[in-house]
Amino acid sequence: MAEQRLGIIMHGVTGRMGTNQHLARSIAAIREAGGVALRSGDRVMPDPVLVGRNADKLRHLAEAYGVSRWTTDLNEALANTDDTVFFDAGTTTMRAGLLEQAIAAGKHIYCEKPSAVDLASALSAANTAKAAGIKHGVVQDKLFLPGLLKLKLLIDSGFFGRILSVRGEFGYWVFEGDWQPAQRPSWNYRLAEGGGIILDMLCHWRYVLDNLFGPVRSVNCIGANHIPERVDESGAAYRADADDAAYATFEIDGGIIAQINSSWCTRVRRDDLVTFHVDGTHGSAVAGPTGCKSQARVNTPKPVWNPDVPQSIDFYSTWQDVPDNSPAQNAFRAQWELFIRHVTEDGPFPWDLMAGAKGVQLAMAGLQSWRERRWIDIEPLRA
Repeated sequence: MAEQRLGIIMHGVTGRMGTNQHLARSIAAIREAGGVALRSGDRVMPDPVLVGRNADKLRHLAEAYGVSRWTTDLNEALANTDDTVFFDAGTTTMRAGLLEQAIAAGKHIYCEKPSAVDLASALSAANTAKAAGIKHGVVQDKLFLPGLLKLKLLIDSGFFGRILSVRGEFGYWVFEGDWQPAQRPSWNYRLAEGGGIILDMLCHWRYVLDNLFGPVRSVNCIGANHIPERVDESGAAYRADADDAAYATFEIDGGIIAQINSSWCTRVRRDDLVTFHVDGTHGSAVAGPTGCKSQARVNTPKPVWNPDVPQSIDFYSTWQDVPDNSPAQNAFRAQWELFIRHVTEDGPFPWDLMAGAKGVQLAMAGLQSWRERRWIDIEPLRA
């Protein structure tokens, strides 16, 4: 068994997601486990170089996670031919330009979503990567969550019969930053910096709906700017002009209707921060990030509407857990390992930059729907 080295330029890992999910729980965890196993029996060991603007943060992260290389010079990192993969988890507004720069340097591309802040830029990156003949992928982490993997198992087994509808609830209360620090960075709430929940979350809902239920054909979306003033990381008040909630309905192939609410202005009273309730002719299920509960047709209770007496049925007790028969690892790490195999042994990886462009397409359609107050059809994207 031989060990191969894979040099990865990791840009933007000083942010919350970059540090926690991509560095600590993915690349560092893979390195600690001895690399990624290939079909041949060989292993690939990621060798990252951390790139960003803040030298102190980079130095601290490198020391904390046993990374020997870091730099504030992106051009220098891209010029190193020994590092063949470029990963970006930086700010959304910079992403498309960074991807084009890395593609021009001959690097394989892996990046966070959205891949751009507009559809033209997302398509340009996808087409440029295709023309360059490099490998490319976009993070679509929710497909690898244990709860959604269980939901996919139910779908693939035919448990639902004909699927009728999907209801998604995502979000939580993000503190305004005045008397408690906010849990999300302030740029999320500034339009000029690529903020807004529609751009952020409809990219997620595109790949979830497309991959689990079928192609999205149209969208009707209303956004909201519920909290127009917040306090940033330095304690200064600022105008939060980006949408902080979105209420969207989607038409999916086969007559499936999906409704998904996304909000940073809601207090949670459900199983988790995101849940998907799926109804079908033969059964229903509710999935979250880690768990999934189901109710078959034969186990469905028969309630009768009578508001004059207390409800006698404990509806929560009538659902069963889908068991953890196939334990899943961290969703980001799972997709990282697939991308590393894609680069090194041409393993399958369908979540490319064109898939990322589809997410941007749906987000742009959602914004258009809100602006024009109407349904927007989703046309097939062509390279």
